[in-house]
Amino acid sequence: MRKLLIPAAIPVAFLAATPAAAQDAPAAAQDAPTAATPDVVVTGRGLDERAGDRAFSIVTIDQDRLRANASDRLESVLADVAGLQQFRRSDSRSANPTSQGISLRGIGGNASSRALLLLDGVPQTDPFGGWVPFPAYATDRLGRVRVTRGGGSGYLGAGALAGTVELESADPRQLAPVMASVAYGSRDSVDANASATLTSGAGFATISGAYQRGDGFTPTVREDRGPADRPAPYEQASGAVRGVIALAPAIELQANVSAFTDTRERGTAFTDNRSEGADASLRLVGRGSWGFTALAYLQTRAFASRFASVDIARTRATQTLDQYNTPATGTGARLEIAPPVGEGRELRLGAEWRDVSGRTQELYTFVNAAPTRRRVAGGDQRTLGAFADASATLGTLTLTAGGRVDWWKIDNGFLRETPLAAGAALSDARFADRSGSEATGRVGAAWAPVSAVTFRAAGYRGWRLPTLNELYRPFRVGADATAANAALSPETLTGVDGGVTVTPLGGVALTATVFWNRLDDAIANVTAGTGPGTFPGVGFVAGAYRVRQNLDSIRSRGVELDARWTLGAVTASGSWSHVDPRVSASGAAAALDGLRPAQTPLDQLSATLGWRRDRLAASATLRHVARQFEDDQNLRALAPATTLDGYLALPLTRTVAVEARAENLFDARVEAGISGADVVERATPRTLWLGLRFRGGRASRL
Repeated sequence: MRKLLIPAAIPVAFLAATPAAAQDAPAAAQDAPTAATPDVVVTGRGLDERAGDRAFSIVTIDQDRLRANASDRLESVLADVAGLQQFRRSDSRSANPTSQGISLRGIGGNASSRALLLLDGVPQTDPFGGWVPFPAYATDRLGRVRVTRGGGSGYLGAGALAGTVELESADPRQLAPVMASVAYGSRDSVDANASATLTSGAGFATISGAYQRGDGFTPTVREDRGPADRPAPYEQASGAVRGVIALAPAIELQANVSAFTDTRERGTAFTDNRSEGADASLRLVGRGSWGFTALAYLQTRAFASRFASVDIARTRATQTLDQYNTPATGTGARLEIAPPVGEGRELRLGAEWRDVSGRTQELYTFVNAAPTRRRVAGGDQRTLGAFADASATLGTLTLTAGGRVDWWKIDNGFLRETPLAAGAALSDARFADRSGSEATGRVGAAWAPVSAVTFRAAGYRGWRLPTLNELYRPFRVGADATAANAALSPETLTGVDGGVTVTPLGGVALTATVFWNRLDDAIANVTAGTGPGTFPGVGFVAGAYRVRQNLDSIRSRGVELDARWTLGAVTASGSWSHVDPRVSASGAAAALDGLRPAQTPLDQLSATLGWRRDRLAASATLRHVARQFEDDQNLRALAPATTLDGYLALPLTRTVAVEARAENLFDARVEAGISGADVVERATPRTLWLGLRFRGGRASRL
């Protein structure tokens, strides 16, 4: 227990050790004349950013970029930050939702996120599986995205192994009273959004909705297709209601309610899937001399998916699994305070609690097109954490230190398999309850010897609990299958990075970062056999059979370069990530030692050139991703890919503009997966859009 208290105590000792920047400032303030009562300003955001954030590698995506992107999808905008990637290259129109976890810095993954994703302070990954429901986030609703590379988020929450992605809802300064857009695209696609904002002197309210559909493209590349392959349609919708009201000049209450539905197919019969979810949260924010936030939230999710096996000639698809329901819930609360500690100093103290539960319900072992067995598996998880984070600005030097302790528990884990016909259970396992604790934290420093140059360095330790999906749910990709593992241990990451930001001219910023990370007990899908055959936990497998296991570690080192240039109406930005991750493995996974983790490209590059004058705008985005391996054994390689996107907005009137968008303009082949008998799946081909956008209306009052 004594060891666990050390990280939380670091910030307090840190503040006590730093020289007082202005020891008499509070007393002087007491003697000053009483200031006039300030106007009430309602922002809908959390507490202000910390000065200590200067010590970390942070990239911000503004609202103009969020709206002016070719796909009008959040995952596409996140690709502006090189090194931030999904498990697979497909986006949320054709990928299986369970493959859409996010990560940074090449530490690999198995589709569960290794980065912490927040929306207005609320964790966003699926409570059961850790993947991201991207169709839930219409870019028109967002005001800003802030990406912190590097783990050990400390006061932001547990789970930030590779970094943190913070989404912030747009406020009335960023929203027109009425906004709407509709676009028609390739393959009979529709993309529509609408929102309304009502304001008052004491608050505001927004309501918004989004709808997307398309007939889809055929994921299997042309030379590998057969009669069983077909286009993969999608239909998605989301809605959100948000209200913010001032309870006092420096205190506001924020309420969010949102929901989404997402239906996709994977390009053959028996591969349709459906996701649904709803979220509600309340956040109380105080910005007085004692700053604070108090947050409570509820999440519900449901997921269903069918899986198929396709014969080697790809003439016929046969159903192999019906995961007919995967319900999950997540609840949580968080309290954070920022007491006054003197000029040039900041301190955050707090605690948070999160509880998740879920189960998978499946029908399997199909005989004559009918299931003969039923599987139900799931469990519960809870974490309780306490944290402290401090920073001090000493002239040109900024120091920061933070720590947290999390206590976790995994319980009520079970797996029950029964025949659908009468008979005894085939298996009825009750997994042992487990619990433990993790101490994590981060320290950093930023030094600006001159106004145009800032050096920074940071060290951190983060952790992640295995998801219920990793512990209990098997899954399939084409002919391949992966079994769950109820004995998985938590992952922990230790890392350091350092960098420099140079602003030689107004409007020019250049940033370079070098980093080294080691992920211990990395959870990976380890090949354990090859079909055809019947394997534990998954049944019949025609392709590769894998099992989730903890590897010894993954070591990743690399370089990140970011640049931004603004000259009048012209902007240019670029981001490049070069990483060299390697697996350290022994025992049953010894064959993976020295190999690259699956789905980790050596290089990622994104560059955008844009021009904007009022509502007339144009931009082009070039992206490149290097070769990466589909599998843990580095036997199947996905080819490198380079794409070009375009965007044009041409105003017709003061409130109406025509928009033209082009995704993958030159129809580059972007390989997203290889399964079965080396069957290649591709990501989105060339997709063209033409639509109208309305932004105006008279200000509405509450």
